[in-house]
Amino acid sequence: MDSAPGSAYGRRMRILAVDGALARASAAVWADGQVLARAAVDGARGQPTVLPGLAQQVLREAGVAATGLDAVAAVVGPGGFTGLRAALALAQGLALALGCPAIGVTSGEALAAGLPAARRATRPVWTAIDSRRGRVLLECFAPGADAALGPPVSLALEDLPDCDAPPLLAGDAAELVQAALAARGVAAELSGHTLPDAADVAAVAALRLAGRLPPLAALPLYVEPPAVRMPGQG
Repeated sequence: MDSAPGSAYGRRMRILAVDGALARASAAVWADGQVLARAAVDGARGQPTVLPGLAQQVLREAGVAATGLDAVAAVVGPGGFTGLRAALALAQGLALALGCPAIGVTSGEALAAGLPAARRATRPVWTAIDSRRGRVLLECFAPGADAALGPPVSLALEDLPDCDAPPLLAGDAAELVQAALAARGVAAELSGHTLPDAADVAAVAALRLAGRLPPLAALPLYVEPPAVRMPGQG
């Protein structure tokens, strides 16, 4: 997402964003309309132990005190249970301690925000997350839109929606969706953008904090039941 100083994406806002939804743990500080610091560790889904250290690192590199934050943001899903819970617990705990809002951002919103504005302006964007259960978790965006057309949905590849124009695809299941659409004669384009990043999470949170996107609580968004059994479940 474009982040020039003075843009509408959060001038005079200071936001710490964290994400652990997919195969990347990341943190970023956004202030005065631009990303001041970003750090990330790529790897397997669910890296809860690295997020607090990444958050401390970016605050230090940005020269921003935690007490000066206007909000803390985290991806709410879709994504892996462990990574989501770790990022959200960190964001909620910091927000409570600091007395500032905890803002939720969907995986699709963050992925779409990470695409160049020029590529998003004239065609729809579909973000697709691999559910690891033979399905994809899909969010759809109209050309140039920051808000999705609806909440994320879980779909089998044969049940993908019809599209009026070939979409630009992002997310770790983008290649699966492209192949499924190609079988229908739809030439969807791969963006090459497969994982959310906290810098884009912060940009979306700035829009939300400014009232340009509907509110979203920093609570887990499970499109499908978690693929783990909690104590006491049969």
